[in-house]
Amino acid sequence: MKQVLQHARTGEITVEEVPAPQLRAGCVLVRIAASLVSAGTERASAEFARKSLLQKAQSRPDLVREVISKVQRDGIFSAIQSVRSRLDQPQSPGYSSAGTVISVGEGVVDLHPGDRVACAGAGFAVHAEVACVPRLLVARIPQRAITGDLLLASVPFDEAAFATLGAVALHGIRTSEAKLGDTVAVIGLGLLGQLTVQLLKAAGCRVLGLDIDGSRADLARLMGADGAASSPSAFRDLCIAASRGAGVDSVLIAAETPSSDPVNLAGAVARDRAIVVAVGTVGMDIERKTYYEKELDFRISRSYGPGRYDAAYEQKGRDYPIGYVRWTETRNMEAFVQFLAEKKVNVGALITHRFPVERAQGAYDLITGKSREPFLGVVIQYAGTDNESALLAVVPPAKPIAARPASATDVRVGLLGAGVFAVGTLVPAIKDSSHTALIAVCAANGSHAQHVERKFGFRYATTDEAQLIHDPEVNAIVIATRHHLHAKEVLAALAAGKQVFCEKPLCLSEEELRLIAAAYCGIVAPERPTLMVGFNRRFAPMTVQMKTFLAPISEPLALHYRINAGYLPPDHWVNDREQGGGRVLGEVCHFVDLLMFLAGAPVVEVDGHGIGNSGRYSGDNVMISLRFGNGSEGTISYLANGDRSFSKERIEVFGGSSTAVLEDFRRLELVRNGRKETIHSRWRQDKGHRSEWAAFSQAMLQSSEPPIPFEELVGSTLATLRIDESIATGNRIAVDARSFLESVQGALSMKPSVKSSLSAGPDG
Repeated sequence: MKQVLQHARTGEITVEEVPAPQLRAGCVLVRIAASLVSAGTERASAEFARKSLLQKAQSRPDLVREVISKVQRDGIFSAIQSVRSRLDQPQSPGYSSAGTVISVGEGVVDLHPGDRVACAGAGFAVHAEVACVPRLLVARIPQRAITGDLLLASVPFDEAAFATLGAVALHGIRTSEAKLGDTVAVIGLGLLGQLTVQLLKAAGCRVLGLDIDGSRADLARLMGADGAASSPSAFRDLCIAASRGAGVDSVLIAAETPSSDPVNLAGAVARDRAIVVAVGTVGMDIERKTYYEKELDFRISRSYGPGRYDAAYEQKGRDYPIGYVRWTETRNMEAFVQFLAEKKVNVGALITHRFPVERAQGAYDLITGKSREPFLGVVIQYAGTDNESALLAVVPPAKPIAARPASATDVRVGLLGAGVFAVGTLVPAIKDSSHTALIAVCAANGSHAQHVERKFGFRYATTDEAQLIHDPEVNAIVIATRHHLHAKEVLAALAAGKQVFCEKPLCLSEEELRLIAAAYCGIVAPERPTLMVGFNRRFAPMTVQMKTFLAPISEPLALHYRINAGYLPPDHWVNDREQGGGRVLGEVCHFVDLLMFLAGAPVVEVDGHGIGNSGRYSGDNVMISLRFGNGSEGTISYLANGDRSFSKERIEVFGGSSTAVLEDFRRLELVRNGRKETIHSRWRQDKGHRSEWAAFSQAMLQSSEPPIPFEELVGSTLATLRIDESIATGNRIAVDARSFLESVQGALSMKPSVKSSLSAGPDG
């Protein structure tokens, strides 16, 4: 399918063929007919992308501080690699579109293929021929009956594509509390302002407008405004005259400017105790005297209504009860398209330009001023939306990829996931390995999959997970998706007879761990594949040196691991218990594994406690005690409440009259018998990603034992799950990986029906 992409490094706009997006649960797949180009949001994004690195740094000093901190902590080359990786990732512009539903995901029961819908949301309603959009970011376009059962589309797609912007205008009006008969001023008569004028008139208000562009003031009068001016002084006079000297009841600012003049002009024309609402992006250096003397209420309207920026609402479909939240973003969209159907809002008159998707670059030349042509509503149109066969042709069934002759000397990789970690760290490590061939990459977002394909030289990109897993040329599945998908994908890969490399964590529950263990143990050697979890830290060069230094010690060790993890907002996906499992399950497993490796024994007991939470954190300040099978004791201090510029990881090990200290995998101190050796890595941090992949691929190619024994993978995962339980209950909890595996193997020896149910996986 065709999609518009913006390149973060240069700002260049291209139209490319990318795989159609994957249909996800709670979403609908929509064949887009038209999408609206935002003259505000998208212009700002394009202008920022076109800036040089120096100009970007000057406009975003917060990001510069992050980069400096990363250089100090991880080394200059690691920081450069991270920045380059982010700049290389193309962006998917667009947030308002309309089209026809092709298919619906699990859990969606009130929409069906063939329904005409309006779509919203950055990252979802993108400029592409097909979009996967969460249900609550979709509004059905109403139809009107002609005779009997005959229905006629009442709203053209290019008008329905305005639904998101219309919802923004509606939410601004609701925030202003404008009522029937009120006199309302609108400052800024661009696209948002013109929609606001029409909606206020439909609500029975008297409307006065201002725009320094006289043609836009004229258009507002044509669209129903009771008066419009093109200068601030004339606007003041208009507002005073229309309100008989009292001032207007409310003001909506729909302008976009860094100047605070619109805010202060709003204060000048407002009546005593009026409401002023900033809907557009404007300066807010408010002149206190005016706002104080009139006791004005200044408000900011947030996007298109309640639900916006709430991941539980937008991505998980958890609607707000109508009795408590009457106008959510979805209901605002539905109301706007109903206004369109009833001809109470005229959007057609606001469309000045239409571009076929193949010429989308022209739309951006227009909104950024490159073409020096006046504009208002700019729409991108997509061909082939008039018949069902054309709709389905955009998302063809997966085709088998012609396989080249298989090589026994290659690890042939199929990658699931194309996120920041995979692109910036994991795939570069894999690509640098000898005897590794990059075959396929799969991501839910087709443009992300294609970017990784081109950047690293994969043979093809897809959004069809099954196609990749069952490709006969792929013999190693690398899983780098979000945490909640890992167990299901590991089970599917094992069932397909593939070797498996899964980024941490292996799974998010003991039941998932039991299913994985059953599937793995149920495969009879020598056919049993290599199963690896991305516990890279045990393979880091400095960790290996530390382990060698500790090897002669025969007494129990005392191990201390401090992680200055840094703050993550509560709505980050890692903190989502359903997707990320929380930071203990998602990240602490790394540190449990490393202490197990250094102690040389399994964890047999855990005790975890959270630090008092001020409400800012997400249960990610924890103190953990570990007892190992050989008598060693370990502590993990995992903290989100520190300063990110301070070192992230510090490991201290004491025992046998010796001390070893590892700081951020860049400085290692080894002390014994009064002699101290210090090892430095000045320019780059090496956490072992290349070495872990080399160990995995060597085990595959030589059919040797896995780099991390399966019992250790189970042990570290089980210990982490028990830590999470200990933090929740306040109890010390025993861990016995061997007994856990024995119980799984005992179940496998039972009758075939039980064995089949264990091996089937979560969907079996």
